[in-house]
Amino acid sequence: MHKWEKNICLLLLFFSILSLGIPGKEVKGEPNGKRKVPVVYARNAVAIDAKSKRVLYEKNAHLTTAMASTTKIITASVALRYGDLNKKVTISSRAASIRGSVVGYKKGEEITIKELIYGLMLKSGNDAAIAIAEGISGSVEEFVRLMNEYATQIGLIDTHFESPHGLDSGKHYSSAYDLALATAHAKENDLFNKIVATKDIGPGSEGFTRGFHNINKILWQVAGANGVKTGYTGQAGKCLVSSVNMEGNDIIIVVINCPGRWKETAKINDYVKNTYEIKDIVEENESMKTLSVEHSKDKLNLKSKKSIKIPVKKGSELDVKVKLPKEIETPIYAGGKVGTLNVYEDKNLIFTMPLYSDNDVRKNKGLFRFFK
Repeated sequence: MHKWEKNICLLLLFFSILSLGIPGKEVKGEPNGKRKVPVVYARNAVAIDAKSKRVLYEKNAHLTTAMASTTKIITASVALRYGDLNKKVTISSRAASIRGSVVGYKKGEEITIKELIYGLMLKSGNDAAIAIAEGISGSVEEFVRLMNEYATQIGLIDTHFESPHGLDSGKHYSSAYDLALATAHAKENDLFNKIVATKDIGPGSEGFTRGFHNINKILWQVAGANGVKTGYTGQAGKCLVSSVNMEGNDIIIVVINCPGRWKETAKINDYVKNTYEIKDIVEENESMKTLSVEHSKDKLNLKSKKSIKIPVKKGSELDVKVKLPKEIETPIYAGGKVGTLNVYEDKNLIFTMPLYSDNDVRKNKGLFRFFK
């Protein structure tokens, strides 16, 4: 090999290593010594707790990118929110002729919205995506408008849709974090969870015209995996959004442009489970604080509306504090927001949530103060 050929090979190797990422920093404070953040060979990646939304791992998590068929997580969410699952949709020529991954629906077939969602999520059917859009909104374009509206409602700020299937196009993009957040919201729906965790469903089940085998290999490869969606296009590369149960909480893991998506997802999952443990913070309707109120016979009882279990680093010092406003106008009605619950890990704020009044506090003149 000539000297110039060797130099080119070395340069290619150098840039290849740069594109895959550099070794992660060490995280101190673990009971078994220092634990390294793993090197993950993906352009974009993130892991979050579905309940608290706490970020547990990230790499370029907020950079916008093509997202391929992980788009269908939002397609399914919108369909479950607005669609009549028993409605039959006639497959159009547009749906039957779409390229890429398909279920194989033929023009003129009548398929329920529910079956179409199974075909969408288990087989990644682009034909199912078109049929869902037309069946719910009358047109793909109107359904895409609904998808973008839904994305805004749930707080996705780095996402825009141009299709319900995710084939590459100029203004169709998201981020690893937005996809994780969208998945966390989707998993609030029990039927969504049932669908994406299904490995196989036979023909005739649920009245379906076909049986479906889930193409998402993570369901077989990682213990506790219960979803969610694969994806692949030229611009997005190989993608995977996963959900893995950890001590009762679901951890959402996203990798984008990741050639070894199964292995890298398992690597992130191992890191999260070795680094964090799930801690019970608050029970649903637990009384957090009872306060005497100046110039009032009523006492203010603050409660949490839901139970909170969040991942915290093993061996860390946890502190839970109630933060109250100095002054507030009366009256206060039961269910009104008053103050917050803050959770600190080694003195760093990692989670906050509102607290609510469990009772009415009668009106006084002007402002009142809490007694210290």
